Amino acid sequence: MEGLEQERDRLIDSLRGRGYLSSAEVISAMRRVPREDFLPDNMREDAYVDTPLPIGEGQTISAPHMVAIMVENLDLGPGLKVLEIGTGSGYHAAVCAEVVSPGGHVYTVERISSLARTAEANLKKAGYSEAVTVVFGDGTNGLMEYAPYDRIFVAAAAPSIPEPLVNQLVDGGKMLVPVGGRLYQDLIRVVRRGRDVRKENLGGCVFVPLIGEHGYR
Repeated sequence: MEGLEQERDRLIDSLRGRGYLSSAEVISAMRRVPREDFLPDNMREDAYVDTPLPIGEGQTISAPHMVAIMVENLDLGPGLKVLEIGTGSGYHAAVCAEVVSPGGHVYTVERISSLARTAEANLKKAGYSEAVTVVFGDGTNGLMEYAPYDRIFVAAAAPSIPEPLVNQLVDGGKMLVPVGGRLYQDLIRVVRRGRDVRKENLGGCVFVPLIGEHGYR
């Protein structure tokens, strides 16, 4: 365990040096969340290699630098209500939960039932079950039960920005979503101001496809 903690510190120092991490809150969150607890046992030793890793069902846990990019650009803070689409193993939700504490909450939707169950177990083991709610379903429809949300982020590639997600943002809310083809996308930041929706391209990225009614079929 001591070795993994040292590797985590080295990775975070590297992410800071490369400009992916800058805010004290996000740096602290990534230091506190043990990525190894969100990986299959045979992948734990690779937890702090800066690369996506397989988590089963053809899905991956995002590379740490991509998690850093997304969390930094979400402009999170204590007390915010966050919606994640694409739970995966639960790591990204845990990092966000750290930043929105105290008082905030992360709701996360996963379309693959086995991953949803695994993520729930991972989050409980790591101590985030009170701060993160995992829901099994089609994330392209958002999660109306708890809407609206201060922040939404999509951890999968959409062919276009899903309209239900835009509609579930609060006025002034922000969303991050990778938009493009199945092999390469642009990370788009959306800011909703009343009926006005502003979009900003944050650069290229690669995610697994977003499957669902408002994603890929």
